[in-house]
Amino acid sequence: MQKYPMTPEGQKRFRAELRHLIEVERGAAVLAIEVARAHGDLSENAEYDYAKDKQGMVEAKIRDLEAKLGLAEIIDPATLSGDRVMFGATVTLQDCDTDEVVTYKLLGSLESDLKAGILSIESPIGRALLGKSVDDEVVIAVPRGTRTFTVTNLEYK
Repeated sequence: MQKYPMTPEGQKRFRAELRHLIEVERGAAVLAIEVARAHGDLSENAEYDYAKDKQGMVEAKIRDLEAKLGLAEIIDPATLSGDRVMFGATVTLQDCDTDEVVTYKLLGSLESDLKAGILSIESPIGRALLGKSVDDEVVIAVPRGTRTFTVTNLEYK
């Protein structure tokens, strides 16, 4: 079984989403089916077909979230420490060519959000960073070739 590394905050967010799906979305889908069913002939009732599809999507999402939460391995980055990059690390990198500085937090694939600077440990950049220390050079393959970065800071928070 594949475990999903997850922060306590991520677990809380996924549990809230699951609760919303069960308590709100599931009931709304059932109500929409009842309303559409009241319109008569189901064989040519697009509203009924849409409501059934919506219910199927809600149920699939519920099953998916329940499975992922059941396989979650909760890791609090604030309790971690060390001098090597691993799950939960906030890593600051400096591009060796342009001196551009970027900061990423490495979390599991379920919590990754590139816009927020959160990378999956399973992404190409995340895999390249794992095990690195401050002052290590990291060569990362990008669509336009490769880029070389230096790890300038590493912390767990």
